[in-house]
Amino acid sequence: MSDNKLVAETRTQFGKGAARKIRRDHKIPAVMYGHGAEPVHITLPGHATMMALKVTNALLTIVIDGDEQLALAKDVQRDPIKPVIEHIDLVIVRKGEKVTVDVPVHTEGEAAPETIVTVDAQTIQLEVEATHIPENIVVSVEGLEAGTQIKASELTLPAGATLVVDENTLVINVTQQISQEALDAEMAEAEAEAGIEHEEAGDAEATEGDDAAAEGDAPEGEKAESEDA
Repeated sequence: MSDNKLVAETRTQFGKGAARKIRRDHKIPAVMYGHGAEPVHITLPGHATMMALKVTNALLTIVIDGDEQLALAKDVQRDPIKPVIEHIDLVIVRKGEKVTVDVPVHTEGEAAPETIVTVDAQTIQLEVEATHIPENIVVSVEGLEAGTQIKASELTLPAGATLVVDENTLVINVTQQISQEALDAEMAEAEAEAGIEHEEAGDAEATEGDDAAAEGDAPEGEKAESEDA
C-alpha cells in the first residue's frame, strides 16, 4: 500500500450547496470509480489530501469503513484564485497492474557555455506499474554542446516502464545563445523589412537648429504675436 493513507467518508448529499458545506468543514468532495465498480461519492480530509497531492501522480490509499483501496487522482479541480481543491476524481488501481501517467521531465547539470537548454516536452507519458510510478524523469545536460537534441527514445526509464509517446518526440533541445550584436542585427533587419526608419542623432539636432533659426529670423511683429498666443 502507499504511504499516502486518507480516511474517507461516504456522502449522500450532492450539488453545489452540499459541496460548499463540505469545503467549509475543511474537507474535499470526491468520487472514486474504476474496474467496473459503481462510483463511490466520498469526502476526503482537506489538509492531508492537499499535502499528498503535492507529489505528481501520488498513489493514494483510500480507507472507507476500514477497507483500503488504492487510487490515483485522475482529475483535480482547483479554485482559480484561492489555494483550495474543489473536487477530485479518483480512479481505482490494483497492485501489479499498469497505468498510463504523465511524468515530469527534470534536467540536471550545466550545458556548455553560451548555450540555451530548452525542455520541449515538460512531461513524458509512460506505462508503469501503479505501485512504482516515478516522481520524475531526470535528464543530464552536463557539458552538452549546441545542436544536441535528446529524444524520448534516449531517456533512461525506470525498470518496468515503457514509452507511450512517439519515441521520436523531442524532449531536450540545446541551442547556441544569441549574442547582443546578432540580436541587434536581427532587430534592425526586422525593422527595415517593416519600413521603420530611425532618425539619426545628427539629423535630429540639425532639424532642431533649423527650427530655432527660423524662429529667430521671424519679424518682430510675428514674434510678439507668437508670444501673445
